[in-house]
Amino acid sequence: MRWYREGRVGRVVLDRPKALNAINHAMVRAVDEALSAWEGDAGIEAVVVSGAGERGLCAGGDIRAVHDDARDGDGRASAAFWRDEYRLNARIARYPKPYVAVMDGIVMGGGVGISAHGDVRIVTERSRIAMPETGIGFVPDVGGTYLLTRAPGELGTHLALTGAQIGAGDAVLCGLADHYVPSSALPALLDDLAALPLRDALARHEQPVPAGELAAERHWIDACYRAGTVEEIVDRLAAYGDPRAKDAAETLLTRSPTSLKVTLAALRRARTGTLEEVLDQEFRVSCHALTTHDLVEGVRAQIIDKDRRPRWVPGTLAEVPEAEVARFFAPLGERELGLG
Repeated sequence: MRWYREGRVGRVVLDRPKALNAINHAMVRAVDEALSAWEGDAGIEAVVVSGAGERGLCAGGDIRAVHDDARDGDGRASAAFWRDEYRLNARIARYPKPYVAVMDGIVMGGGVGISAHGDVRIVTERSRIAMPETGIGFVPDVGGTYLLTRAPGELGTHLALTGAQIGAGDAVLCGLADHYVPSSALPALLDDLAALPLRDALARHEQPVPAGELAAERHWIDACYRAGTVEEIVDRLAAYGDPRAKDAAETLLTRSPTSLKVTLAALRRARTGTLEEVLDQEFRVSCHALTTHDLVEGVRAQIIDKDRRPRWVPGTLAEVPEAEVARFFAPLGERELGLG
C-alpha cells in the first residue's frame, strides 16, 4: 500500500493488484497511519482512496489468511485484524476531513468498508459492489449490516442474504455511493482533486447517475424479504411468480444456512444501532464465525479449491437451531471491541 501527498490531497493507493487489492492487516495499519498523519495537516484538504490496477478498488479482506487461522490457528490473528479494521471503518465515517473513495471496478466486503463509510463515494460504469459473505460461510461485516439496513425498503436484506453484485445506479440508490464519473475520466479527476477545491474537481467530471435495476424490483423484494425468518423469505420468493424472485430463492438455497440465519438476525438488530454499536455486534459475530465449520468450508470451496461445491453443516435452514444463531451474538467479555 502507498500513501503520499499530492497537491491539496493525501492519496492512499491500495496496491496489491494481483490479489485485487485485498486488504490485509498491514494495509489497515497503513491507512490508519496515513489518516493520523493528515488529520492535523492544514495542507491536506481531503483524503483520496483508490486501487492499483484496472480491476477494482478492493475485492475484500484477506479471507485466505482468515481461513488458515480458523482451520489451523487459534483465531487470535483474525480477531486482531478485525479489531483494527472495524476501528478504521468507524474512523473513516467520523474523519474530520473529506474522505473520497474511488469505487471503480470490484468493491466487495472489506472494500466496501474502506470506501462506503466515506463522505464522497465515486462509482463508474465498471463498479461491481457486493457483500458476498453468505457464500463463504461468513456474515457481512465492516459496517455492512449498518449500511444495508439504511437502504430503501428491503433492498439491503436482499443484497446481504444473496450477496448479489450491483452497479453504479443501484449503489447510489442503496446509499453506498454518491457520485458517478466515467472510468475514462478518473485520471483527470485525480489530477483535478490534487489541484482544485473538492467540489470544483467533482463538478468538472461528474455525470448523471445511470439507471439501476433494483428500483423496478422493489415490488417483489420488499414483499418477500420483510418476512420474519429466512425460511419464510425463501418460500415467498419461490411462490411470488416473478422469475427474478425464483432466481433469488434458488441462490439463497446455495448459501450457508447458518450464515443466512445469522445475517438476517444481524440486519434486524442493526436497524436501530449506531455505526459503532453495529461494528461491536459484527465483531462478536465474526469472532464466533471463526469457530464454525462453514467459514473454513466456504472459503475452501469458493477461493482455495474453487470447486464451488461447499458442504454446509447443517445443510438446511430447518436444521439450524435458534440457539446456534444466538451464540453468534453472545458477549465476548474482555475481548469486546468496545466502540459503541
